[in-house]
Amino acid sequence: MNTMSKTPEDVIDFIREQGIKAVDLRFIDPLGKWQHFTVPASQLTVDRFESGFGFQGTSARGWGRGDPAALRVRPDANSMQIDPVMEVPTLVLLGDVLEGRSLQSSERCSRAVAVRAESYLRSTGIADSCSVGVQAQFHVLDDLRYANEPRGAFYAVDSALASWNSGREEFPNLAHKVRDGGNEGSVMPTDSHHDLRAEMALALDDLGVKIARQRMASGTGGQGQIDLCHGSLALQADGLCWLKYVVKNVARRAGKVATFMPKPIFGSDGNGLHIHLSLWKQGQPLFAAENDAGLSEIALHFVAGILAHTPAICAFTNASTNSYKRLAEGDSAPNRVAQTSGSEPWAAVQLRSHRRLPGDTRVMFRTADSSGNPYLALSAVLMAGLDGVERQLEFGAPSDLWVPESDDSPGRVAMVPDCLEDALDALAGDHEFLLKGDVFRVETIESWVDWKRNQEVADLRGRPHPYEFAMYHDV
Repeated sequence: MNTMSKTPEDVIDFIREQGIKAVDLRFIDPLGKWQHFTVPASQLTVDRFESGFGFQGTSARGWGRGDPAALRVRPDANSMQIDPVMEVPTLVLLGDVLEGRSLQSSERCSRAVAVRAESYLRSTGIADSCSVGVQAQFHVLDDLRYANEPRGAFYAVDSALASWNSGREEFPNLAHKVRDGGNEGSVMPTDSHHDLRAEMALALDDLGVKIARQRMASGTGGQGQIDLCHGSLALQADGLCWLKYVVKNVARRAGKVATFMPKPIFGSDGNGLHIHLSLWKQGQPLFAAENDAGLSEIALHFVAGILAHTPAICAFTNASTNSYKRLAEGDSAPNRVAQTSGSEPWAAVQLRSHRRLPGDTRVMFRTADSSGNPYLALSAVLMAGLDGVERQLEFGAPSDLWVPESDDSPGRVAMVPDCLEDALDALAGDHEFLLKGDVFRVETIESWVDWKRNQEVADLRGRPHPYEFAMYHDV
């Protein structure tokens, strides 16, 4: 994202110079989905950058408590971008959600959480910045249908690239279907979505969201991946919001549907969100070291903190009931609370050291997916790592896999939670590290757990599953 500071006057001058007709005020709801409303460009005045615009909170998920009519969006001048999708020239301004007459940040404003996380990092003296990069996976499908009614339920997905269509009569079927696994790096015609992803990447680049690379991913059915260049935590969360918006809308414009759902296709690779982090101080990387492993003590403590709190942070980084179907894939899923300096796919954390390029030395949390709120997810991983540094936690040599031992099960590898409910239980019992520096607040965590338990876990628990009929209809 563009990091050059802008003033409200800069924004208003830009609107006048570019002939902008409308301003789209965009904010993220507590569950992680963008919401918006649009005002005529003439309504945006300098004063509005302080007082904000009121909106009806009852239309946004997760703002059930308090007075929903007292919510306001305060636009961030530095976030201005021309929308790449809307036909009417529209300027987008991301905003923080304020609450009450005092115009204080709402307890459920997750964008403010990311800003506080970066402020807390600086206050510790450990580092003055955290560099964050992400690799986001998604499927671009040709058809996605579902229904959930009292008398029946189903879902169906299809893709012209899917392996199951290798024998379909397509008049003609031009083959080059994508088999499960081993697709990374395939060129056209197998990678027939290349131009579509290139269009997505160019649109993001125009927005100032810098792309490191885009490619076909390993799963069948049109799975792709876009990697964002490293940046600050809050700006990377903004960038993830833009990435999902652009991918979905460019796909729709092409007559397709994009989904970041963690596990949309049974038996094929799911969609993850790999999170890369490194700490810096006075322009110097803190994770690199002149030793055999190439990793500093700070890096190892940081990893230890992430591993110690993995069950709890999964409530934010793997925030859907569907997330745990991706993590149930066996040895190909990052479902073990372990660290590795190799390429084992099942380790939650990989350590990447680069002796010749110390700035590229980083920690990668591989368990996450895109189903949650990016501001909360990235902040939770950072806070877990900082807790490890502050408490000097240890989890073994960097070249080894961490295999925790206990009196009951010596040498047994710890696993990530089996389901969202278990992750929520872990968060309810382990969240003190998130409260440091007032980064997360108790009400934020409690409302997250309450919504997820009562609106998602409970709703799914009471519904018959189509596969249950195959197993049990004749019992």
